[in-house]
Amino acid sequence: MNYDVIISCAVTGDDTKVTKSPHCAVTPEQIAATAVAAAKAGAAIVHIHVRNPETGGFSMETKYYREVVKLIRESKVDVIVNLTCGMGGYIVIGDHGLKDTPAPGSDFCTQEDRMRHVIDLCQEGKYRPDICTLDCGSLNFGDGNRAYVSTPNYLRQGMQIAKDLGVKPELEIFDTGNLSFVKQCIKEGLIDSPAMIQLCTGIPYGVPADVAHLLAMVNALPPDSVWGAFAISLMQMPFVAQSVLLGGNVRVGLEDNLYLSKGVYASNAQLVEKARGIIEAMGARILSPAQAREKLKIG
Repeated sequence: MNYDVIISCAVTGDDTKVTKSPHCAVTPEQIAATAVAAAKAGAAIVHIHVRNPETGGFSMETKYYREVVKLIRESKVDVIVNLTCGMGGYIVIGDHGLKDTPAPGSDFCTQEDRMRHVIDLCQEGKYRPDICTLDCGSLNFGDGNRAYVSTPNYLRQGMQIAKDLGVKPELEIFDTGNLSFVKQCIKEGLIDSPAMIQLCTGIPYGVPADVAHLLAMVNALPPDSVWGAFAISLMQMPFVAQSVLLGGNVRVGLEDNLYLSKGVYASNAQLVEKARGIIEAMGARILSPAQAREKLKIG
């Protein structure tokens, strides 16, 4: 069991379904405010996607990330800022092979472009993030023709970019093969110790959200890694307890689950508070951002 738990809150996400919640943050001001509220509730880390303020759709624009980080920093509330680099990997396949591929809805781009906002903010120097997230493998998303493509060489480039920038990568694992690849990259010297690993469960069609699959991945983790796990939807809070029992950290937030209870929409702060209650009822404590930085070796 883990008695010193880092809570990460994924406050926005890129799924348009999130916008049906009245608590879904869209503008940079709203995203920063919900991140600060989550930090005040006990989250040591906030994981951030941004949206186009006019359409509500996901965005990759540096200007929105810059504004969010600026507002979080100006709030004077200490929290570790984690910016996604997961956008830019979607390909929608046509029904007729290369004749109609990529189909509408594709946003596939280079690894450098997926990380452009992190590169820009680090080069500017003022609002650099502490962490950036890399999705460590390709995956079918849903029952149609949509896939997320993240190849070994793209990921190697992303890990090297993060290393050169001095930003710690959070390595999101959606299936067992993703974990094998991360271990290979550790051997190649692309990831500094301790590796920060997030085990993502319940996303169709990745690893299922059940104890047996989670335990198998935990047993295969590289030594000295700092890891967490989460499940989506109804399994979000059960996996808070399950992750802590197996020695991990936790993630909650509207990116993964919209509800506090059946039919009751949650805010990010409420989800953090609920997770904190579970953790503390188990006899563990939550770590502050400063304690989490020390554990993760973030300068």
